[in-house]
Amino acid sequence: MACDLTQRLVHGYLDGELDAARASEFEKHMQSCSQCAAELEGQEALRSSIRNAHLYEKAPASLRKKVLKKIKGETDVMIGWHFPRLTWAAVAACAVFLVLILAGWRQFTGRRNETLLAKELVDDHIRSLQPGHLTDVVSSDQHTVKPWFDGKIDFAPPVHDFAAQDFPLVGGRLEVINGHSVAAMVYRRRKHFINVFVWPEKNPASTTAGSIQGYNWVRWHDGNFEFWAISDTNGSDLNQLRQLFSSQ
Repeated sequence: MACDLTQRLVHGYLDGELDAARASEFEKHMQSCSQCAAELEGQEALRSSIRNAHLYEKAPASLRKKVLKKIKGETDVMIGWHFPRLTWAAVAACAVFLVLILAGWRQFTGRRNETLLAKELVDDHIRSLQPGHLTDVVSSDQHTVKPWFDGKIDFAPPVHDFAAQDFPLVGGRLEVINGHSVAAMVYRRRKHFINVFVWPEKNPASTTAGSIQGYNWVRWHDGNFEFWAISDTNGSDLNQLRQLFSSQ
């Protein structure tokens, strides 16, 4: 018998549309419902493949020659029908217009992907604040937290304790983002917890920041890693923590 929650909650859970309590209930439900778990896994895999797809490639010079030759041939035909000859300036203008459209679309999809990822990470941060979810390893010692990740993920995350700068390390845990295991380091800033998510990323991204549902986030790239710091503390605190990481 089909599970009633598969169609009603899977997409809402995946898109971060469920509140923290409802999301927690659905996670418990999936532990005993293989149909919902399988559906969520399939949707996450689909989303990951779409995000990671390389949809843009540079056209070779030979293709440009073929296109221009085709345009010239069609222009000659149009002359026989008493249409005005297209000038090379018009062709160039059309080409520039097309490039601008593609560039704008790529920029739009990039912003949309970042917004979706930010929403997913904010949801993970909110869930981590539930009792018993904040850390898998509890320690203020970076030499305890960093080795804990060995064998659990296929990279060594940079772990630092910034207690001297009022960002003490609390611990760490594993998270799954877009179907991939990532590291989450937990810091405290006065009475606020900060989740710093990190995973390998060779393609550098510019530093960006934003706010969702009252939670601030900062994204940056350093070395071969991408970082996201998320908390309900103010944005200047997150930027200070970013600068501390970058100085290591």
